[in-house]
Amino acid sequence: MSIINILLVILIIAASALCIALIIYLWKITQSIKAMQADVDELSKNLQPLINTTSKLADDISKITDSAKDQIDMSKDIVVSVKDRVDTILEFEENVRKGIEGPVMTFIREITAINKGLNTFLSYFRKK
Repeated sequence: MSIINILLVILIIAASALCIALIIYLWKITQSIKAMQADVDELSKNLQPLINTTSKLADDISKITDSAKDQIDMSKDIVVSVKDRVDTILEFEENVRKGIEGPVMTFIREITAINKGLNTFLSYFRKK
């Protein structure tokens, strides 16, 4: 056998070993991809309930926020209503005070004048 034949046999054996190694590594890569696919599938199954729960939570938070806004608006309306009623009562009190104050003061002045007149009359009458 010549050196070329020996080198050719070594080359064929090396090529065969490389092919076998390539097949083994391709098989390992395939197994890794299958394992990753299984992990992705499991993750997807676990994420779906989480997504549903998060969506429900967002809806509930939206409802609570809307309810709180409604309650705040109602409270604002009540405060405005009470303020308007207090303003109306204060205005009524002011009108009553103005309406009564003038005639009452006039009446008090007249009573005071009558009192002074009677005192003057009685003091004059006593002197005589």
